[in-house]
Amino acid sequence: MRKQIHVGDFKIGKEEKSAIKGVLDSGRISEGYKTKEFEQEWAKFIGTKYCIATSSGDGALITVLTALKYLYKLENRSKVITTPLTYIADVSALSVVGFEPVFVDIDPIRFCITPQAIEEHLKKASNPNDYSIILPVDLMGYSVELNEIKKIARKYDLVVLEDAAQAHGTIYQSKKAGSNADLGIFSFYIAHNIQTGEMGAITTNNYDIYRLSKKIKAQGRACECSVCTRDKGYCPLLKNYKGSDDFDPRFSHYLIGYNFKITEFQTALALAQLKKVDWIIQKRQENVQYLNKSLACFSELLQLPLYLPGISYLAYPIVIRKPEIVSRKKLRGQLEKRGIETRPLFGCIPTQQPAYSHLRERYIGKLPNAEYIGLNGFYVGCHQYLSQEDLDYIVFCFKDILEKGING
Repeated sequence: MRKQIHVGDFKIGKEEKSAIKGVLDSGRISEGYKTKEFEQEWAKFIGTKYCIATSSGDGALITVLTALKYLYKLENRSKVITTPLTYIADVSALSVVGFEPVFVDIDPIRFCITPQAIEEHLKKASNPNDYSIILPVDLMGYSVELNEIKKIARKYDLVVLEDAAQAHGTIYQSKKAGSNADLGIFSFYIAHNIQTGEMGAITTNNYDIYRLSKKIKAQGRACECSVCTRDKGYCPLLKNYKGSDDFDPRFSHYLIGYNFKITEFQTALALAQLKKVDWIIQKRQENVQYLNKSLACFSELLQLPLYLPGISYLAYPIVIRKPEIVSRKKLRGQLEKRGIETRPLFGCIPTQQPAYSHLRERYIGKLPNAEYIGLNGFYVGCHQYLSQEDLDYIVFCFKDILEKGING
């Protein structure tokens, strides 16, 4: 039977089974006390005052972008500086909410947009006042240079929204990803470090963003409680309401919002995994170190991931240095043939993603690092469930393939 090594994996252990059983036994599966507990614990773990759970990372992005638009009246400041190399959710969320993504190039080692590229772009902009937000992404677990980006943001009066979806627990200058910007978002997709299948979260210290985001993710309704207090016979909004009509905050909608609420199952799973997050991060770091050491002999052909002790690695990213010698398509094909799952490193959105082909002419040749990695980058798994046998098999397969040679 062929060995199967996945990019990500999920094991249903005793803790996860107990968490799901607890939800079933509670008799409530829609958002309730487990969701409130998760929001409190995730805020504590990340280091922010507030957290709002959503149905996905994309839901978190759309919710908080909508909140920013309402709160700061950004209709005339629609441009957002972001990365061209990421999962497409960031750019799609911007487009859905009515913002215009503007791309600057990335650091080819850490895959994140740089403060230098951001400032250079703003200096050349015909009207910097058209810009409202900087949306950097912590790709593969690597943190952006957030302190430098924040200085630029203050200079130009911009909000910094950090997409830390792939960086659960990554530390940048003693602070966790998602805590040091004006606000952060996370995804708990199945291949991520904390896994629930589908779930997202917003983190912030800004009460107005927190309050508004809670309403927007629930169809813009008036309710503000984390768990409905009307079930207990008490509702602060009803108590303080002065109108004479039959007001019900659950069915009164003051904003146009979305349904990005979740179930108790996801937050219960997240809480179970949060208890072992240190082990998850450590195992991934150890796996990256081992693979780097074992594959160092191919460093002329392959750019292996930079190892840093504060990084919570999503996966093991590789960039082909000499595509004329090693074809990404053929290398990935050979690895998949041997049972090692791979993924391309997303692609340069404005020049390589069909959905944004209308931007190709504007950006072609202007994002050289993102374009190169979009064509020549890919990743394999480094997750916590890989055994030593799995790691050795990955190394064996790379050596077997590359020593035989692959012609581009």
